[in-house]
Amino acid sequence: MPDTQVLVDAHHHVWDLDLRPQPWLDEPGHEPIRRTFGTDDLRTAATATLAGRRLECTVLVQCVASVDETREFLALADGDPLIGAVVGWADLTSPAIGGVLDALCAGHGGTYLRAVRHLVQGESDPDWLQQASVERGLRAVSERGLGYDLLLRSHQFPQAIRLAERLPELPLVLDHAGKPPIARHDLDDWERGVRRLATHPQVRCKVSGVVTEADHAKWTIDDIRPVWEVLLAAFGPDRLMFGSDWPVCVLAGGWNRWAATVEELLAGCSAAETEAVLAGTATTFYRLDAAERKRRTPCS
Repeated sequence: MPDTQVLVDAHHHVWDLDLRPQPWLDEPGHEPIRRTFGTDDLRTAATATLAGRRLECTVLVQCVASVDETREFLALADGDPLIGAVVGWADLTSPAIGGVLDALCAGHGGTYLRAVRHLVQGESDPDWLQQASVERGLRAVSERGLGYDLLLRSHQFPQAIRLAERLPELPLVLDHAGKPPIARHDLDDWERGVRRLATHPQVRCKVSGVVTEADHAKWTIDDIRPVWEVLLAAFGPDRLMFGSDWPVCVLAGGWNRWAATVEELLAGCSAAETEAVLAGTATTFYRLDAAERKRRTPCS
């Protein structure tokens, strides 16, 4: 059971540009986050409460296709009590995927590896998740008790739905609500995809990353509410989890503004439903251990 009044941020990133380039940051519009970010920066940024809760636990998610980055994140999690779990990366197409996952789990901080992710949104093949090598890799993920974070856009929902059908034993979580095209004011295809994917009981969804799909400078809660209402109806609160997508969310208002928006969206929910979204769903999916977090000491 999750701690009483804990707030879990189920999706955030860190990066050190002196250690590893982040080529995606070179794209126009990313200037405000084109610098190094660490967990202490998140602690400084996340000052607001959400439904009376302060941030106590996070899920650190991979940024680039690098096993070395994953190793570094696992070592960071082992020393920083803010991080409760890591979503890493490994080459799902590799015949050696099983051994790579075993080595990650056995390495420094490997007990914090809870899921893997690949940037499917960048793959041009509309059936990438159905490639034989990828499916073999995902079966290796499932066999090791790990989950899989789905990062895709609305036109890629069909392959995610087929994945859920073919591998019902693989726990899935939809990152950033499937990136609804809020700025285009055209949610119909996205909504159909969300509702179809949500019929598969092994799928969860992160209420994260949506503000960067809206107009960064002009979005209001009225732009976000239709997305929230679809997610709540499709998944129910017990399958939704709060995430900030920090520091990417800095591009569209930052951690505190997003937290205030989620608090307003939760206004009609019961205490139990609020608990699920803000802590319970993520705690269960990522097997977050409060006692272990309290045992660790912060990185020096």
